[in-house]
Amino acid sequence: MFKLTSLNLNGIRSAASKGLEEWVAQTRPDCICVQELKAQAADIQGRFEELAGLKGHFHFADKKGYSGVAVYSRHEPSDVITGYGSGEFDAEGRYVELRFDRPQRPQAPRLSIISCYFPSGSSGEERQAAKFRFLAEFYPRLQALKETRDFI
Repeated sequence: MFKLTSLNLNGIRSAASKGLEEWVAQTRPDCICVQELKAQAADIQGRFEELAGLKGHFHFADKKGYSGVAVYSRHEPSDVITGYGSGEFDAEGRYVELRFDRPQRPQAPRLSIISCYFPSGSSGEERQAAKFRFLAEFYPRLQALKETRDFI
């Protein structure tokens, strides 16, 4: 059975100091979608590229210490997509998609595993409006994706 986990880390370094790596080793998921990395590529390098044998694929926010998502997977994807084509939200590191396609078996299902961090609207009217813009952009993206592949 395939085991998938999703975690809001509220910072990967903070989560690591609270036992993240041990928890991953103990629970042995095949794939982990994480949100709120709050880290940049330099923070990940040499420390968090892998967790308990799972290879990480990342979308970092341009703003340091903000947002960021990843998918850690035991299986190598055929493709990795960072961002979903949003001029406004891709800079916030909110979307990474791992595609698992088998060209040698064209009849096999085409599967994507997505880690996405939706904006919160709780900090005020401006961020609530941003959340609504995100939802208005993102829903058609998922509808279009649904036409060509399965996704989680």
